[in-house]
Amino acid sequence: MTKIKHLGAVSGLFALFLVAACQPNPYKEGERLYKVNCSNCHMDHGEGLHALIPPLAGADYLKNNRDQLPCLVIHGIHDTIVVNGKVYAEQMPGVESLSEIQVANILNFINTSWGNQNQPFMIEEVRTLLKKC
Repeated sequence: MTKIKHLGAVSGLFALFLVAACQPNPYKEGERLYKVNCSNCHMDHGEGLHALIPPLAGADYLKNNRDQLPCLVIHGIHDTIVVNGKVYAEQMPGVESLSEIQVANILNFINTSWGNQNQPFMIEEVRTLLKKC
């Protein structure tokens, strides 16, 4: 009888894994964190706000400045940046309360959304890059 219970539990866990693996957005936590911490300025679809806030959707900055991204999320931007050939001078506040895993989740959501096709961040990479801030 206990073998049947264990088999049922294993089957249930496997089914749960399959459902999670088939979801269209594997970065759900990153999406949630983005909505809470970033979308007020960068908008829900990463389009930014005209001349004030740079877009994240299709942004060359993400690929060209990968090593700086974790630090920007935590500490913000206090200088001008160029995104898709356009200069942006608005300061961006950081979110210092985010953990390394939360930073990785946000960046992975951004890097795979709105036409972006950048490599995902591993937690070890984020940890190493944050030490360089």
